[in-house]
Formats: sequence, structure tokens, C-alpha cells
Amino acid sequence: CEWREMAVLGVVLGLLVACIAAAAKELVLNVCMDAKHHKTQPGPEGALHGQCAPWKDNACCTAQTSTEAHKDQSYLYSFNWHHCGVMPEKCRQHFIQDKCLYECSPNLGPWIQQADSSWRRQRILHVPLCKEDCEQWWEDCKDARTCKENWHKGWNWTTGTNRCPRGSRCRPFWSVFPRPADLCEKIWSNSYKYTQEHRGSGRCIQMWFDPAHGNPNVAVAKFYAQNGADTSPVPWAVLVLLPPALLA
Repeated sequence: CEWREMAVLGVVLGLLVACIAAAAKELVLNVCMDAKHHKTQPGPEGALHGQCAPWKDNACCTAQTSTEAHKDQSYLYSFNWHHCGVMPEKCRQHFIQDKCLYECSPNLGPWIQQADSSWRRQRILHVPLCKEDCEQWWEDCKDARTCKENWHKGWNWTTGTNRCPRGSRCRPFWSVFPRPADLCEKIWSNSYKYTQEHRGSGRCIQMWFDPAHGNPNVAVAKFYAQNGADTSPVPWAVLVLLPPALLA
């Protein structure tokens, strides 16, 4: 009977989806984004520069990328942190650390999404940052100046580097980003999410960690892979594993 065939098909599809979901949980662990400067697979690097060094045992970045991450207007993205005057060094260190996490971490898989961009095929979305990391970032940058809330888009690139768009004005970070959550969530188009979770909780990604004690973000990625990350309903890993017939 037709209804029996449909019932069997439903059971088979249900089992298939369950198996794919289980495989997808493993697929998002220890991976690199398909982005501009990332390696195709994580692995050890002999040495990584400066603040990127904690990832040297298992990294998605090369040594050259880690060096460029520390430079002003490096070849990575030609981005000028000093677009509204010299950025204070204590603030600049947070942006370097942000860049090291983005370029080097193999533990962002649960938050990787497809990106509609000319320079990368994937991005991160709603990575849960530890409360202390986000709040210290804001505290150390509150007196720096910028002319934009979202640094991903809307710049004037006519000179080859980012300049403030016409009609904008430079203001202190505390004015553009009144709260730590505003800074962490808005500056990179919701790549990060402010949380109440604390460092060492196993529930938030640490931008800063001591590699002598291991990488705490390994356990965090595993937790969210098993329990679900706050991203889209259909993560990229499931789409990779689904048979083409089901995606048609």
C-alpha cells in the first residue's frame, strides 16, 4: 500500500537524518574555515608569532599569517586600525588577539556558516565569547576612536585601505559601543556573541588562554557540537553530508 511505503520511507529518512546529524557533530570539531588565509586542515606549526603562539600545536594559520596579524594594514585585509587616530596599544592587543583567534583556531566549527562574499566562502556567527574577554576588550578600548559600528562593511576603500565614509565622524568607542555586548557583537556583524559564561566554564570561547594548560576551546567546541550552537537551523556540516537528492 502506498501509505506503508510512505511510512517506511519516513523511517528511513529519519534514520538517515539522525546518522547525518551524529556525523555532523564530529565534522565540526577540529576544522578550518574555507576563508581567505586559512589552511585547509589544522595542524602543528613550528612557531607562530606573538599573540598567536598559543595555537602553534594545532593551528589553522601559517606562521606568515600569524606575523601579518600583528601588523597595521597588513596584506591580510589591508585594514587600518588607526582610521580615527592612533589606536591605544592596550586596545590594539585585543584586535590582534581577535585576529589570531579568527585565523588560527580550529575550534570554531560549531559556528561556521556559509558566507555570500567574494573573499571567503565561510564565516563564523554567534561564537559565544567569555564574559571577561568581552568586557576587558571594551574596557581597554572604550577611549579609542572610530567612525563606524560595523567594521565589516561600509568603508571608503578608494585608497586601497579603509577610510571613514563621507559624512561620518570619529567618536570614542564608548559612544559607538555603549556596552561590552555592543562592541563584541556589532563590530564584526555578529561573528561573536556576548555571554554571561565565565572563563574556564567550558561554555564560552576564550580569546586568551595559556597553552601550558591546554586549549580550553577544544572542550567548548565539543560541548556546542553535541548540544547545538546558536546559528542557523541547518549547519554547514549537515549540508555537506546530505545526499544531493535531498538538497534538490
